[in-house]
Amino acid sequence: MLKSSRHLLRAVVFGAILTSLFFVFRLQAAGKTERFAEEQLSGISLKVQRILVKNHYRRLPLSPEVARSHIDFYIKALDGERSFFTEEDIAGFDLDPQKLYDALRKGDNSLAFQIYARYRARYRAYREFAVKMLQSKIDFSKDEELVTDRSKLPWCKNDAELHELWRKRIKNEVIFYRLFNRALKESTDPEDRKSMEDAARWNAGTPESKVMKRLRDVSNAVEKREKIDILGIYLDALTHVYGPHSNYMPPKAAKDFDINMSLSLTGIGATLTTDNGFIKIVSLVPGGPAARDGRLKVNDRIVAVTQENGATTDLIDMPVEEAVQYIRGKEKTKVTLSVLPGDKGRSAVPVRITLTRAKILLTESEAHGKILTLKGKKVGIITLPSFYMDFDGAMRGDANFKRCSEDVRRILADFRKKGVQTVVMDLRRNGGGSLAEAVSLTGLFIPTGPVVQRRDSKRNVTLAVDDDSAVEWSGPLVVMISKLSASAAEIFTAALRDCDRAVVVGDSRTFGKGTVLQVERLQEGFSLFGQGRRDVGSMTFEIEMFYRITGSSVQQLGIRSDVQIPSVSEAMKVGELYMDNHLPWDNIDPVSRARFIPHLEEKIAVLKKNSAARIAASPEFRSLERRIKVYRDHRKKNSVSLNEEKRWKDYQQEKQIADAEEKELGLKDDKKKDVPDIGLREAAAIAVDLYTLTQEN
Repeated sequence: MLKSSRHLLRAVVFGAILTSLFFVFRLQAAGKTERFAEEQLSGISLKVQRILVKNHYRRLPLSPEVARSHIDFYIKALDGERSFFTEEDIAGFDLDPQKLYDALRKGDNSLAFQIYARYRARYRAYREFAVKMLQSKIDFSKDEELVTDRSKLPWCKNDAELHELWRKRIKNEVIFYRLFNRALKESTDPEDRKSMEDAARWNAGTPESKVMKRLRDVSNAVEKREKIDILGIYLDALTHVYGPHSNYMPPKAAKDFDINMSLSLTGIGATLTTDNGFIKIVSLVPGGPAARDGRLKVNDRIVAVTQENGATTDLIDMPVEEAVQYIRGKEKTKVTLSVLPGDKGRSAVPVRITLTRAKILLTESEAHGKILTLKGKKVGIITLPSFYMDFDGAMRGDANFKRCSEDVRRILADFRKKGVQTVVMDLRRNGGGSLAEAVSLTGLFIPTGPVVQRRDSKRNVTLAVDDDSAVEWSGPLVVMISKLSASAAEIFTAALRDCDRAVVVGDSRTFGKGTVLQVERLQEGFSLFGQGRRDVGSMTFEIEMFYRITGSSVQQLGIRSDVQIPSVSEAMKVGELYMDNHLPWDNIDPVSRARFIPHLEEKIAVLKKNSAARIAASPEFRSLERRIKVYRDHRKKNSVSLNEEKRWKDYQQEKQIADAEEKELGLKDDKKKDVPDIGLREAAAIAVDLYTLTQEN
């Protein structure tokens, strides 16, 4: 349920477009940023090109057309909203396709740095423009609008047009803070009041000063970006010419990718962001060194770091992605942080906190289960955020390496002990991960059988089969999906649906990512000028297409649900079909498979009828449908008013809708009541119905 001011302010109410780069990093093991010579950057560029041309599924050779598309993607990556470059800027870059092609083949990255230098200068000018504007009087009563999506609009013709756009953008951001403060002052919600008090300790001042503080953080990130990271944006743009899921990740980003897949890191166990030049603690990882020590708190600011050898680094005004390089370190080493306690505000005196770095498991991102009781039946709910797997641990032969299939196996064993009768796998926010884990997880629910077909660029087809006869759960199974469920989540869902092992519920379809990605670490066999093998990042790229055992591709179209449940994500324009350069749908020959639930289509007809009746009678779903309508109406708009009173009126209308919903649902006088996940509850009800139907047979 939307709470009156907090959620509306953050969502569609004001249509705010804040241009901040919000960096959040976990502190894990790594060294400080390494510098790269021009020859080394050129070598990385050539290596990335060779891998793409030789190994990508498209088998697309370099050409002047590819080179021109590459630069278009690079400029889009820097200024996708066309808010900094002008037509004059673009015309000033030499974008002749043949010259771009020649430079690309030589590993000449000079244009990448030239374009970034212009972007950096433009952002510097934007900040200077903002300072002058925010020191002047702004008219908030003028009727004018700001276009919120400029990605398809022409570039501003000149500086005069650009400055007019900047004026509107800055005014919009000031209005956001003005209305945010106005709404908070009227709020009676205790959480809102606490939020206001916390913010006041560090962010006291006018809306104008708050905009300037945020611009300072963004400007620091733009100004201090290293050449290897600029090259990372440039080469990442090249990979997008080949496919939307191809990426180049410079060393720092590659390490973060490894953490996300292994669900472990080595560090102090904190999540950071930048706030007005300070490195601020966003959260602490449960069980990590910082959480166990107890002295470091959320909202504390780290201003300096001292290593075991006594070397001290000042972190003020340092971009967070650079600062974490000094806080990270090897397991069992010590690091001393100079910290301004968050609860004392700007008057705080720095305190020194010494912590010992350790390996931390990111348990909040692993599979977890719970049991609901509906109609006297126990429903086991398993939420799986991703198909994670510790690849390094597996390669080392670690018998207990982290992987989702083992975590789910333990949850299912616990469900059996507790007498669970039916299970829901919640994959609504699962964006994929390890293909091997998708096969292993499928095997927990079937004795043996085909799972997914794969076709490489030479049109060779291989079949992945679960050959382990052990079954961890043979009872009724519902898989809950959304338009955000992708890749490995789609492999798992399709395999179980195609052999009539599960019923799929949720949004009308999944994401539609039907490509297999390969991760290649570029340091492998890559010696740079006698320096030995060095970490120069990694790549992911589409190497195969995967197909359902029915022969149909998942690509673009996704997997359709058997029973649709209303949701906000259903209204989103998200999916493979909306992505640039996506590969098209096609199909191959099917393979034979077993069928597990007799007369499944007949059962699905009953499930749909029962679900539709529950949804029609539910005040929660009526409320949700109104919110979906608000979301759809907002999405159709491509501009926001810069008249403060009109924006406030829009907020008041939205607040009335939210208050009416809370009253209808009995939440108005009990703000502390947990908001129910009505979609998941309906999926559980469908699972109970499925159990009943299977018992009747």
